Amino acid sequence: MSDAIEPRPGSARSTGLAGSGLSAGVAAAGVPTSGPGILYAGIALVAVLYFTRELLIPLALAVLLAFVLAPVVRGFRKLGVPRVASEMLGVLLAVGVLSGVGVLVGRQLTELANELPYYQATVMQKLNGLFGDGGLVGRVSEMLQTLGENLARHEEAPSSSTAPRTGLPPLPVEVREPTPGLLTVLQRVVGPLLGPVATTGIVIVFVVFLLLYREDLRDRVIKLIGSRDLQRTTAALNEAASRLSRYFLAQTALNTGFGLAIAAGLWAIGIPNPLLWGVIAGMMRFVPFIGAFIAAAFPLLLAVAVDPGWTMLIWVLLLFGVAEPVMGQIFEPLVYGHSTGLSPVAVLLATAFWAWLWGPVGLLVATPLTVGLVVLGRHVDRLEFLDVLLGDRAPLEPSEAFYQRALAGDGDGLAEQAELQLRTMPLRAYYDTVALPGLSLAQGDAARGALNRARLDVLRTRVDGLLDDLSDHEDAEAVAVNGPVERAGGEEAEKLEDWEAPPDWRMPGAVLCVAGRGRLDEQATVMLVQVLTLKGFGAMALSNDALRQVVPAQAGVQAVVLSALDKGSGAASARYAMRRLRRRFPGALLVAGVWGAGRDSPVMAALREEGQEICEARSLQEALDCLVSRTTANSQAGTPATAASET
Repeated sequence: MSDAIEPRPGSARSTGLAGSGLSAGVAAAGVPTSGPGILYAGIALVAVLYFTRELLIPLALAVLLAFVLAPVVRGFRKLGVPRVASEMLGVLLAVGVLSGVGVLVGRQLTELANELPYYQATVMQKLNGLFGDGGLVGRVSEMLQTLGENLARHEEAPSSSTAPRTGLPPLPVEVREPTPGLLTVLQRVVGPLLGPVATTGIVIVFVVFLLLYREDLRDRVIKLIGSRDLQRTTAALNEAASRLSRYFLAQTALNTGFGLAIAAGLWAIGIPNPLLWGVIAGMMRFVPFIGAFIAAAFPLLLAVAVDPGWTMLIWVLLLFGVAEPVMGQIFEPLVYGHSTGLSPVAVLLATAFWAWLWGPVGLLVATPLTVGLVVLGRHVDRLEFLDVLLGDRAPLEPSEAFYQRALAGDGDGLAEQAELQLRTMPLRAYYDTVALPGLSLAQGDAARGALNRARLDVLRTRVDGLLDDLSDHEDAEAVAVNGPVERAGGEEAEKLEDWEAPPDWRMPGAVLCVAGRGRLDEQATVMLVQVLTLKGFGAMALSNDALRQVVPAQAGVQAVVLSALDKGSGAASARYAMRRLRRRFPGALLVAGVWGAGRDSPVMAALREEGQEICEARSLQEALDCLVSRTTANSQAGTPATAASET
């Protein structure tokens, strides 16, 4: 179902932090209200669902059936059938299929009821083999009885005995029911059928009206949820309805195929009434976790009753043990992805909730209803809390999860997240999209006083430990070239991967990375050094205190990068640092690395006012581009890079 549930375009969850100025907070999911009102509204909603279940159950079934029939109706429309006629044909097709299945199940149940007496002898024979005198249970019982008699011999026998009672023998009593009349017979026969027939009729009427007036219903839903952005709301609802229709139709088709496969397998094994058990198996696949066990229970019991031995029982176990994993692990991922979009806990809770609320029908519709709620939550802003509560996507963005784990001192969690992310992206992309935005969140909290020194020290320690673990990391070739976070232009990206640093840029200290004055700038500088070292540069990290020290001239410095998180250092301190670096290394390339800065960053604006030739970098990727561009320009000009000297 990976293609059936996607983030809505333009939503807050579909945009990353890297391109939005590195917001220093976690945006809350859209919720209806706050306070006790949520509790009261939830209680009222559950009460309405319970006391109006006689009406809501047919409506829920009709909605699901309408989603299943929507692609069928569209297929009739493509064939040139008029709109109303195509919808009526779809309903008639569904009624015909369901009626045929009902008749088939009824006949199979009748045959099973007629054959049950013939299975009694086999069952009694197996029970005697287990519980009879010569059976396993009988032998164990006889042994225990013998032990009990041996123990009883050592006890004193009771001395008193009760006298036999005397009196008249009991009189036999016979109770006869009067012959039922015609009305009584009709009540007993027709009464149990009235409920299902009435429910079926209501479902058919609801389906017809849902298909005929779906545009009107869509407009009313748009009015309820708000129509400030009519275009996006309409597109989101249409997309959600289309994906739900495809998902429910695909799930129905897969479950039907599963039922047919089970029926064919049971027929080959020799289980009576295989079509009945195939229908039950297909229906039970709508029930998560326990559906397969319920479907297998009936054929297993029948195998015990039919076969004098245990061969059929073993074959039935093998059939279900192979068919269910194959369907769940092979066919379902091929059709609609590896997941339904629901978290396992949500599936379990939803199944228990709907089964408690609506009984067996709720057990069958629990997963489809929950999937529909999650899809609405991902396409409607006001219902986003449903996606957060029930969906299988991570509730926190990767950068937010990085900050949370570092803040909680969870070093193992940081390492696991890094390992997972680095499977699909190079190291510089991980730092640019996860680690640096996470440090920016911490920097923002520290700047406004929400992060005290003790917790900041814990965060630094955990991040330093992660950086130490990643110090010897090497990008896999496939990941480095085809990573999801790359610059625009595939040819340029491939050229960058094939590029090698010149010999004079490989010397130790050829690229100096000077940390800013921010609380977490040193950690960001270490990330920069690791990325440059991975590309072959002789990078070296320097603390901000090195700018205040008088050091002798260092030969071979080709470039100097000022590394600072956005809003971690002020414009004045950045301007001062650049002036000192220009005086100390006049011939070197200066790179202003302000990680996560926007186009209107005051730090970048202050550096531009200096009028000096400075390469601006807002990410590690851009800093790497600055250095590669300089080396490429030098090689094309044929002029060797001059070593910087202190003035």
